[in-house]
Amino acid sequence: MPLKNKVTIIGAGMVGSTAAYSLVASDITEEIALVDINQTLVKCQVMDLQHSMPFWGTTKIKVGSYEDIKDSRVVVVSCGAAQKPGETRIDLVKKNSGIMKEVVPKIFAQNPNVILLMITNPVDVLTYQAVKMFPKKKNKILGSGTILDSARFRFLISQTLKVNTASVHAYIVGEHGDSEVPLWSTAAIGNTPLTHFKQLTATKKKQIFHQARNAAYTIIEGKQSTYYAIGAGINQIIQTILFDKKTVLPLSHLVEGEYGIKDICLSLPVILGAGGIVYHINPEISALEKKQLWRSAQTLKKIAKNITL
Repeated sequence: MPLKNKVTIIGAGMVGSTAAYSLVASDITEEIALVDINQTLVKCQVMDLQHSMPFWGTTKIKVGSYEDIKDSRVVVVSCGAAQKPGETRIDLVKKNSGIMKEVVPKIFAQNPNVILLMITNPVDVLTYQAVKMFPKKKNKILGSGTILDSARFRFLISQTLKVNTASVHAYIVGEHGDSEVPLWSTAAIGNTPLTHFKQLTATKKKQIFHQARNAAYTIIEGKQSTYYAIGAGINQIIQTILFDKKTVLPLSHLVEGEYGIKDICLSLPVILGAGGIVYHINPEISALEKKQLWRSAQTLKKIAKNITL
């Protein structure tokens, strides 16, 4: 079956529906199929999204099923238990790995060439689970990873230095969670290293990273879940795939020897295109950052031992 400029989203909760809304507002997809076991919820989400169409464009959006994956370019997996106040992303692993054991085979049974974008937390461990189930598809299985953490990081730096976020080049890598690592050594404004900006003292850097790393906990405590920013991040990833943009993004993927790390999924910058991950970028980072990244990988490996394949 010929592939359409179509996206299937599995999970019609706040993240899945907000991602759908972001795609509708961008008017970049031919069709969006929203899938959920809660039929009342998914029907109402689709109805609400359809009613926004006169304001945006021509995207077709419908209540879908797994059969919609057959002619989809990308499938977004956002189903599963949500993170609760006081709960870390890793706490979710036992709940959500069981769900993925059923969902992932259904996806590739419908379309072996589809690109799978994992959003459900803990995203690194679940991305790893999907790769271990289908190792030959490792370049087509990716997680949103630290794309949101990096966006928060760039935003906070931009606010401190009073510069447009588009001019801030900075990444958070490793786990999407508590052991993530800020790459201060490669961060720059334009092509100017951050070491040239005296406003960024050691204390200020520590404060910025603390805010970026803990933002989700703050938001969840105040309004139960995060969805606007990750919805925008999902949009960027999908645009990059649909239009073969070859954009560099920090995404969770199988690491196979970079920085002495292998056999785990975590976020590092990659070039993303229509076929999935095109190239792995391994920036020169400091010895301390390498050590922190290795520790992040070990944290994830310990958790990954608990998943059921």
